[in-house]
Amino acid sequence: MPDALFTPNKRGFVPSDHARGPWDRAAMHGGPPAALMAGAMEALPTEAPMAIVRTTVEIFRPVPLRPVEVATRIERDGRRVQMLTATLTDGNTELCRATAWRMRIADLDIGEQSPQQVPFAGPADSVAHTPESDDPAFHRTGVEMRYAHGSFMEQGPATVWMRLTVPVVAGQTTTPLQRAMAAADFGNGVASALPWGQYLFINTDLTVYLHRQPEGEWICLDASTDVDRRGVGVAHSRLYDERGPIGHSLQGLFIDKLRVTPPSV
Repeated sequence: MPDALFTPNKRGFVPSDHARGPWDRAAMHGGPPAALMAGAMEALPTEAPMAIVRTTVEIFRPVPLRPVEVATRIERDGRRVQMLTATLTDGNTELCRATAWRMRIADLDIGEQSPQQVPFAGPADSVAHTPESDDPAFHRTGVEMRYAHGSFMEQGPATVWMRLTVPVVAGQTTTPLQRAMAAADFGNGVASALPWGQYLFINTDLTVYLHRQPEGEWICLDASTDVDRRGVGVAHSRLYDERGPIGHSLQGLFIDKLRVTPPSV
C-alpha cells in the first residue's frame, strides 16, 4: 500500500486505504478529500504572497475509495483578496465542492498583542490513542492521535492532538493548510455526543478559519458537539498548534439511528 493518502496518476489521484472512513469501508473519511482540494487551491498562482483564511468544503455524497479528479479556478481575482474554488469528481459525478478566501499577507503595526498560549497539555504530555486494530483507515493508520482530555470512544467534549502519518499526496510536501484541513474534519468523531455503534453523525460540510498558518506537524482540536433530537447537530473545534491558537472549524451534522451494524471504528 502506498505511504500516502493519494498517489497522482495521469487523470487525477488514486486513494490508498489510509484514506478510508469509519462509516463505510468503500468510502473515504472527509479529511483526505478536504486536504487534497485545499492543497490544489492554494497552489493556484498569485502575484503577491497570500494565505487562505477560510475554506469551506461541501460534501454532496460519500466519496468512494477509488480514483478522483480535482479541478480548480480563481473565481474572483484580486491583488488583496481572492475567491478560489475546487471540485472533486468521480468521472462525471461531482462529489465535493470547496471554496476558499485567500488574502494578501502584510506586515502591519497593530500594536502589542497579548501572547496566547496552549491552555492544556501538549502532544508530548498527552495520552496516545491506541487503535483497536491495524486495519488501514484514516483514523487508524492515516493519523496519530494524543488526547489531552477525553478519549476516542468517550462521549462529550475532547481535546486531541493529531498529526498525519503519511503525506497527503505521494511525492509532494504536505502544507500547513492541508494538515489543518485533514485534522479539522475529526471534530464530530473525537467529540461525539452520541454513542458509536448506535447512531450515525456524519458531517455534510466542513468550514475552517485560520487566522495564522499552523507551525509544525501537530494540530490540536479542542472539540465539542451540540445535537438536537430532530436529527441535526453542529460540531465546533478551536484549533491550535504547539505555539497557540490558529483558528476554528465547524461541521454541520446529519444524525440518525443506525439500522445495521457499522464497521468497527
